[in-house]
Amino acid sequence: MTQTIAVLPGDGIGPEIIAAAIKVLEALQKSFGLNVQVEQGLVGGAAIDATGYPLPPETLDLAKKADAVLLGAVGGPKWEPLPIARRPEKGLLGLRSELELFANLRPALLFSELANASTLKPEVVAGLDILIVRELTGGIYFGQPRGMRTLDNGEKQGFNTLVYSESEIERIARVAFDSAEKRDKRLCSVDKANVLEATEFWRDVVTRVSQDYPDVQLTHMYVDNAAMQLVRAPKQFDVIVTTNMFGDILSDLASQLTGSIGMLPSASLDAHNKGMYEPIHGSAPDIAGLNCANPLATILSVAMMLRYSLNQGELATAVENAVSQVLRDGLRTPDIQEEGQTAVGTREMGDAVVAALV
Repeated sequence: MTQTIAVLPGDGIGPEIIAAAIKVLEALQKSFGLNVQVEQGLVGGAAIDATGYPLPPETLDLAKKADAVLLGAVGGPKWEPLPIARRPEKGLLGLRSELELFANLRPALLFSELANASTLKPEVVAGLDILIVRELTGGIYFGQPRGMRTLDNGEKQGFNTLVYSESEIERIARVAFDSAEKRDKRLCSVDKANVLEATEFWRDVVTRVSQDYPDVQLTHMYVDNAAMQLVRAPKQFDVIVTTNMFGDILSDLASQLTGSIGMLPSASLDAHNKGMYEPIHGSAPDIAGLNCANPLATILSVAMMLRYSLNQGELATAVENAVSQVLRDGLRTPDIQEEGQTAVGTREMGDAVVAALV
């Protein structure tokens, strides 16, 4: 049966890194018999320019019908003057909400070849393998009421609402516990329960759910301490589960432990493992079109897509091994390049992965 992948290149470096990922998919089709159909759509700033909307109805319809979604990146200074409701990021948030992609899996895995690329000492990060499970469709990014208002005294005020229901917390907790069971059986729940009632409730629900997972060791940590500990001793963590905003921040922090944000993929899943796959970095408009963006996070996102949504675990491993091979061969995009290593561009790195794959 042919499976459909909705490909949404987006803005900035999005089209470049997606082009490299599509080369990998084409190689899997040609050499490994992967039976997929790729259909492209517009999202973010590119969609605003073409249709006036960050998430056109036809793109949403394509994403809903597909078996998986591969996204490049959205946003850029060009669209920042627009009202928040019409900015490119609303296309991304709309996809997450409409597709009910509540579980965001963000692995922070350090390839041994990049131990010296991290800003931390190699002995601190060598062997790093963390999975951050971020709640994706609730919390302060989606809470109501929100907006701008003028108070009685004439002063302007911006406001957002942090809110979580019991069912939202429980379902993301179970994803995290299930993931921990398949790894080292250690789960750290990150909150700010000392000052935020919503995350005090988060802690209570996660603790209750833990009773169904007696083999998993559960710990709790305040988000400020978690940020410090990720830099001080990151290998103490196995799986981290946290709220939407905290997960957004901590996963970007964790990316630098691995040497570059350009190395980290992500999967955003619904209750049935249909997912949207994207690198965790942004659109990087300052380097768009220069053929220097790192496509490996996007290619590794393809591997996650193969594993979680397309049930092609062996092909996922093959892609990951190909990425490891090009790193062993010394190929580097500028963000991970060290002295004495070969500098390659986005297209060349994608071609190298394909060559290692086939």
